[in-house]
Amino acid sequence: MTAPTPALAVPDPPLSLPHYGASPRVAVQRFFKKYATTSGRASRSEFWWWVLVSGIVCSLLNILMTSGGRVYPSLGHLTAEQVVAIGYALFLLWVVVTAIPSIALGVRRLHDANESGWLLLTIAIPVVGQLVLLFLLILGPNAEGRRYDEAPSDDGAIRS
Repeated sequence: MTAPTPALAVPDPPLSLPHYGASPRVAVQRFFKKYATTSGRASRSEFWWWVLVSGIVCSLLNILMTSGGRVYPSLGHLTAEQVVAIGYALFLLWVVVTAIPSIALGVRRLHDANESGWLLLTIAIPVVGQLVLLFLLILGPNAEGRRYDEAPSDDGAIRS
């Protein structure tokens, strides 16, 4: 009786292509590697894993900002006001660091559904625009969205 051979590991696709079925770790890594890249596409798993991770971080920072004084009236040498101030500073840092790549990821997600990245601006329309954008971000991949991929030039280099 022979031992079963392990399945060959499928390599991750290049950053210029979407990673369908990305794990949370891979989605976060790709998010930061493609920091401000709006060309190309992003899979639903890349996008929604990042939304979940970012939501968890924001929730934890929100807890620190809002209940730091009630939960920890004194934390060693830190007072409640200092804990809340640290929470606000960390939240501001998080927003500054992730705002541009979050917008870029949203544009790439719309590209995967073969929609223009400019549709991300529909979020500015109260309620209706936000629902429309949510619908567009949930859409599955569309093969015609490949037009947003970076195409190699004649000399083998990637052009924008």
